Amino acid sequence: VQLVESGGGLVQPGGSLRLSCAGSGFAFSRSNIGWFRQAPGKEREFVATVYWSDGSTYYADSVKGRFTISRDNAKTTAYLQMNSLKPEDTAVYYCNALGYWGQGTQVTASS
Repeated sequence: VQLVESGGGLVQPGGSLRLSCAGSGFAFSRSNIGWFRQAPGKEREFVATVYWSDGSTYYADSVKGRFTISRDNAKTTAYLQMNSLKPEDTAVYYCNALGYWGQGTQVTASS
């Protein structure tokens, strides 16, 4: 199983980023995919998940209405569209599938 995140960077508060999570080595289309984040000095926390069975999505209250998770099974890639970014969204973002983690991608919202 391999998960590779990309798309992080530095953005001003109020800006947008789209993260990607490319999966390989497992049945991507039949796996739930989750995004998590970890800020300095804090525990890793849930951000969003998309289920394989019906495409339903769930979000942490802190990102609901601002972030959108999606998946493209043909490309074995999941996405996290992040809008209206806030300084408190600053963290390393990880994707997860079948209990495996990617290496993470840094997102910094700062002026």
